[in-house]
Parts: sequence; C-alpha cells; structure tokens
Amino acid sequence: MFSIPSISDAEKLIEEKLGGWFDVVISHIPNFIVAVIIVILFSMLARFAGNLMKNLLRRSLDSKQIADLMASIFKVLILSVGVFIALDFMGLKGTVTSLLAGAGIVGLAIGFAFQDMTENLIAGIAMGIRKPFKPGDVIKTDDVFGSVHSINLRNTLIESFYGQQILVPNKILFRNVLRNYSTLGVRRIEVPVRISLTEDIEKAANVIVDKINQFEFVIRQDETAVYAESFGDSSINLLLWFWIKYPGEPDFMTVRHKGVVAVQQALNEADILIPFPIRSLDFGVKGGENLDAIISNKVNTPSADQEGADGSTANKEG
Repeated sequence: MFSIPSISDAEKLIEEKLGGWFDVVISHIPNFIVAVIIVILFSMLARFAGNLMKNLLRRSLDSKQIADLMASIFKVLILSVGVFIALDFMGLKGTVTSLLAGAGIVGLAIGFAFQDMTENLIAGIAMGIRKPFKPGDVIKTDDVFGSVHSINLRNTLIESFYGQQILVPNKILFRNVLRNYSTLGVRRIEVPVRISLTEDIEKAANVIVDKINQFEFVIRQDETAVYAESFGDSSINLLLWFWIKYPGEPDFMTVRHKGVVAVQQALNEADILIPFPIRSLDFGVKGGENLDAIISNKVNTPSADQEGADGSTANKEG
C-alpha cells in the first residue's frame, strides 16, 4: 500500500540529491575549466586563422564580399570544432550528437526555404574561385551583353553597351554558356561583302586585304583574309576576316565602320562592281504569255472610255 513520506524523509532525499549534484559539480570543475580554456584557445586560433584567410582570399578573389564570407565560414568552423571538443571533454557526448543532428536539420530546412538565394550564393562563391571573368571584362550570356561592373555574393552587375545596368543572378552565369571577349585580348571582325557575278574573286580579295592591312589597329595581318562564302541572287558573297586587340582603342563599332568604308573604297578604286539586287520577269513560262503579245494586245484593244468616245462621235455624225 502506497505511503506518503514524512517531511523529514523528503528533506533527507533532497539533501542527498543536492549533495550528489554538488559532488558532481565539484568533480567536473577541473574539466569545466579545461573546456573553457579550450574554447578560448580555439577562439583565438579562429580569429588569427580567419584574418590570415581573409587576406589571402582578398588577394586571390576579385570580390571582397566573397572573400570575407569564406573567411567568416572558416572562423565559424574552427570555433565549432573547439566547442565540440570542449563538450566532449566534459563528458557531454550526447549533447554533441544532438547539436550536430540539429544543425543538419536546420541547414536542410534553410536550404529548401531559400533555395534560389542559396543557389546564387554557392554559384557566386564557385565563380569567385574559378574566376570565369573579372570586373572590366566584356561578357555575353543569353540576352545580356556588356562589361562587368562588380561581382557580389548573389548577383553580378553588368553595364550594357546601351547605357543600362543589369543585375544578373549568379546561378544564370554559372549554369549557362558564357562568352568572355576579354580573356584572350583579341577579337576577330567579320564583314560580309558582295561583288558582281562577273568580277574576279581573287582580285577583289587581294585589293580588300591590302586596304585593310593599312590600318594600325589590325593585328595578325598575315591572317587577314577574304573568303568566297556563297552565290547570291545577283552577286558573289564574300566574307572579310581580320583581327584587332579587344578591348582597346579604337572600339569595336569604330573598327567595323572603318572596315566597311575601306572595303567600299578598295572596290571602287579597283573598278569592281558592288551589285544592286536584280530581278528578271519571265512572262513566257508555262501557262503564261509572251511580253510582246501582252503589249500588242494592250495597244490594239481600245479601252472602254475610247469606245464610248467613238460611239458618241458616230452618233453625232449620224
């Protein structure tokens, strides 16, 4: 039969519990002091290593924000290792396991909740390490074409050649095909040219190459060439290739303009015809009539006005 303990028995039980806890606390004071020292040492180590990592990353990465973020993550990792070691030293292995499991669940939840933000962040860090481009480079991806102004953690600011600033998410630059026109420092200019079907292709090619190579901005002049591309409706289609330094001066549009003007001058000086579109009308095809017959019928057949005029004249005479 259940009996209610007396007050003295309860007091004795509480004293035993408190005494046991006090003994446990006293016995763990040395471990607690050592754990605190471990945390302090790892905190100092994290600060020193984080600053060292920040300086190294700022020298190697173009974005200071990415460098600072990676240095902060590195510091947190070192400090977390110190905290886990301190907890394990105090005999709290279960606490360490629970913290690790909780951190994993929280990280997974955050990843699903902020999927786009996380993807842009990871893409920004990856591009900061791989360096597919840097500020000042001319790049093109999808419908975006311009000069890189700055690289941030989540997006990249691009200045288009139409005077607009475009914020492009980093995941787009990381996923899609990216063209960097500044990496090699050169660019090939292509200018389509049309000459008459009766002109000499080799002569036209030689005079164009000689004219283009007179410009100082043309590099690799031995690679300047004109190729016969195809036959047009009323012309032979040629393609002029030459190389320039890029980015540089003069700019791309100026160079292409001068190239087109030079081609026209070279062909005019060599008396080579740049043809106009020509259309031939054939009225003698199957089911049709000859043009001479159509004209003759048109001339010989009086119009309705003429017939009316002739009839009214005849009536008057009658």
